[in-house]
Amino acid sequence: MSKDRAIPHNFEGENLESVFVGRRDGQARPTVILIPTVMGVSDLEIGFGRQLVELGYNSFVADLFGKEFRGAERDVCFGEMNRLRGDRAALRRRLLHVLELVRGLDEVSKGQIVAAGYCFGGQCALDLARTGEDFAAAVSFHGLFDPPDLPLQKIKAKVVAFHGWDDPMVPPDKVVALGQELTEAGSDWQIHAYGHVAHGFTNPRAADLQIDGVAYNALAAERSWTSFINLLEELFG
Repeated sequence: MSKDRAIPHNFEGENLESVFVGRRDGQARPTVILIPTVMGVSDLEIGFGRQLVELGYNSFVADLFGKEFRGAERDVCFGEMNRLRGDRAALRRRLLHVLELVRGLDEVSKGQIVAAGYCFGGQCALDLARTGEDFAAAVSFHGLFDPPDLPLQKIKAKVVAFHGWDDPMVPPDKVVALGQELTEAGSDWQIHAYGHVAHGFTNPRAADLQIDGVAYNALAAERSWTSFINLLEELFG
């Protein structure tokens, strides 16, 4: 059975509160950092974390916005996302802060960390890989692909992107550009594209956002999750 634990932390004067989801025995295990959608920490990501615990991993649902934004209205959350995306160098520092925090937890096996994110969180997972930090893998579920205007680093983490081909936020030219970028950075990379699938396909409540081109797709959600677990088994056995 999983156990959720709030983890308060501070980044450059901002009070954040992430959620660690692990087993009750507290033993060190491979750990997945789950970076939420534009809506911030929610039951969606905590639910994914609990599924990972049942498979033998820990998870850490990363709060990037701040505890006061938990459950905020859509427009408020979009404002926070745009604030963070407006300074990708500062966002990189924020993500490195999260990575170092997770590395320091007793329940996290040394060197066995994956960063996985959804939508905006998918871009964050890619940005963490772009730092050149040495962690196991970065995984993007219907993430944004545009790179930061920062010097290219050698990417040590394996990279997997799960992408809906009909995602209006990431047209085909951006998919090709990501592949070229990852190749130039020396990454071991994969891109899985699902035909007739839009943005937000892992979220059963995607329609609640009332945004054109955002829709849940149960088959793509299942296929991407299965491939994700295959990656974790490849990495950690």
